[in-house]
Amino acid sequence: MSSSPAIAAASAAVVALAVANRVLYKLALVPLKQYPFFLAQLTTFGYVAVYFSILYARYRAGVVTGDMLALPKRRFAAIGLLEALGLAAGMSAGAMLPGPAIPILSQSFLVWQLIFSALLLGRTYSMRQIIGCFLVASGVILAVASGANEGQFMSEVKFIWLALMVASSAFQAGASILKGRRPDIFVVNSFGSGFQALFVFLLLPLLSNLKGIKFAELPAYLNGGAECFLNVDDSLIDCGGAPFLPLLFILVNMAFNIALLNLVKMSSALVASLTATSAVPISIYILSLPLPYIPHGAELSSSFILGGVVLLMGLIIYNLPQSSKKQSKIE
Repeated sequence: MSSSPAIAAASAAVVALAVANRVLYKLALVPLKQYPFFLAQLTTFGYVAVYFSILYARYRAGVVTGDMLALPKRRFAAIGLLEALGLAAGMSAGAMLPGPAIPILSQSFLVWQLIFSALLLGRTYSMRQIIGCFLVASGVILAVASGANEGQFMSEVKFIWLALMVASSAFQAGASILKGRRPDIFVVNSFGSGFQALFVFLLLPLLSNLKGIKFAELPAYLNGGAECFLNVDDSLIDCGGAPFLPLLFILVNMAFNIALLNLVKMSSALVASLTATSAVPISIYILSLPLPYIPHGAELSSSFILGGVVLLMGLIIYNLPQSSKKQSKIE
């Protein structure tokens, strides 16, 4: 494990990039609200081009070895499938959800990660960690329940979009558990993104059909997405903000993923996820403000804020320091 100053510096970078990533995630979906699958596919192609270019350079430099490239690909395929499902589900839901709701719902990632690590890796956790996880889940539920009150900013959100965002977090948590500790972050990202791009493409007919787009209409859908992304005059809808916002999101998202995976290698997947969640209150605040292409902002209800406070309490309780002896026994 790396030194504390190195982990602290890596954690600070993750927090800054996490905030930018969450805000740009919503902003990128404003012009492409009708074409979330197009943005998902475009994002994966960006991953493949950048990650494999860096992987090739690192291989030529001798940082990546042939043995690393010869690792079994079945795990990478599973990672790619889970990330493809998580990306498609998240972008479909993110296009329809109010900005502040996205960071809150995404915190179900921690709950899923604890469940999967216990089931798949056989890890056990202290009562304090379990209580912290319970509070995180309770905070998410309280925030979602704020939509039950008529007139609140989440009152008109359909349950399907809330469920899809939570499911997206489950897929992403499963992928993070499968990644584990690998010899080089770009081996993980390159092959994982390759399979992710493949599965997004293969699943496109099924996913688009769930959104009411028939297979025969797919070419027109992709063409419309391309026109909206390029913001050409022929586009049938307002695509203001494209292509700048989607491209900026893709760049920041890749930087965030690299920084997060680097932190996983330096510490652990749970430390990395908890570090990223510290950006939640900042992200919620920024996304509640009037932003470019989201001029009205959102007025946070008291129950939504209470849910956020409970969630953060859970994160703090979970992350309280404990003795090294207890830590070694638990993990």
